[in-house]
Amino acid sequence: MSSNQEWITRSDRVFVPTYTRFPAAIVEGKGCRLTDADGKEYLDFLAGIAVCNLGHCHPTVTAAICAQAGKLTHVSNLFHTQPQTELAELLLANSFADRVFLANSGAEANEAALKLARKHGGPGRYEVISLLGSFHGRTLATVAATGQAKFHQGFEPLPAGFVHAPFGDLPALEKAITQETCAILCEPLQGEGGVRPLELEYLAGIKALCKKHDLLLIFDEVQVGMGRTGSLFAYEQLGVTPDILTSAKALANGLPIGAMLTTDRIAASLGPGTHASTFGGNPIACAAAVATLKIILADGFLAEVKQKGDYLAQKLTTLAAKHPELAGGVRGRGLIQGLVLTDEGIAHGPAIIAALFKEGLLLNFAGNTALRCIPPLVVSEAEIDEMAAILDRVLTAKPW
Repeated sequence: MSSNQEWITRSDRVFVPTYTRFPAAIVEGKGCRLTDADGKEYLDFLAGIAVCNLGHCHPTVTAAICAQAGKLTHVSNLFHTQPQTELAELLLANSFADRVFLANSGAEANEAALKLARKHGGPGRYEVISLLGSFHGRTLATVAATGQAKFHQGFEPLPAGFVHAPFGDLPALEKAITQETCAILCEPLQGEGGVRPLELEYLAGIKALCKKHDLLLIFDEVQVGMGRTGSLFAYEQLGVTPDILTSAKALANGLPIGAMLTTDRIAASLGPGTHASTFGGNPIACAAAVATLKIILADGFLAEVKQKGDYLAQKLTTLAAKHPELAGGVRGRGLIQGLVLTDEGIAHGPAIIAALFKEGLLLNFAGNTALRCIPPLVVSEAEIDEMAAILDRVLTAKPW
């Protein structure tokens, strides 16, 4: 087996340098553990950035992938396939939606949602309002929808038709609505923005504005869906139902897939030829997603996610109290929790992450404000204890 350094050297020669990577080449994963080419093991509280919700190489999902790969890998959307239909039926049976469009990623799912909103809005109604601090993808349109200037730099002029409203300010949001507005796009909890939940009253106010001004409400649940917050989709806990919802990341537990869900009435705006995807709804990815969904929807699974989310939040709250010079609190829902850093902590955020990596713990620094904990949903309380002990040790040692 080649070493980390050998793989890193080879990679650095061939890839466009768009990623700042950890100095490790991961070769194996199981559950909440990863192993690199040097044989070092890591406790994974990043889960591929909220992707491997059932942990790495879940045996049921792996079996579904292997079985489907031996039957059919691709035929295009000119034909119907069994895994694709089974997945759509499961998603619709467990959500508000009547119709689904399958894509390959969260950005593609959001692109489909944006196109649907414009088409449904009709001539002259094309603007979409999103929130500052949001993240919606890396295509030009989803970058334009993203409410963080750092993602815009160097790509101007961005596509027109996107407006950003201040986070948490309902009057400012209403002021941004014009005759051209067709939809409001938001994440129920901003993950990349620093693990910032949208308060229930705020979400209810956004829904009311959509009704008042005849706008579509789009929920980007790419990161917080698929059980992450303790329900299959986050909206189920919030008392607010969107008109369009996007999902991806954890939908197939590591295989690339995305989904846009909506109602019959709204879906009717996209007729044959108006939108498509060559690989969207790939049979192997759909087979993996069917297996993933069935596990998440099994009796007791989501209740356990809520319990473990509470336990994780308690552990982080204890750490915040122990290290007030570095941490100021905790926020999140279910098993997406953020240890919010003070100004001093923020100054050392990247160094904290680097020190945790050396100690064999994977977290990341989200929104330049919080240490984001997004472990696989199958994480145990013992593994949460282990994470907290490592984080405590690093925050105490201050190795920077």
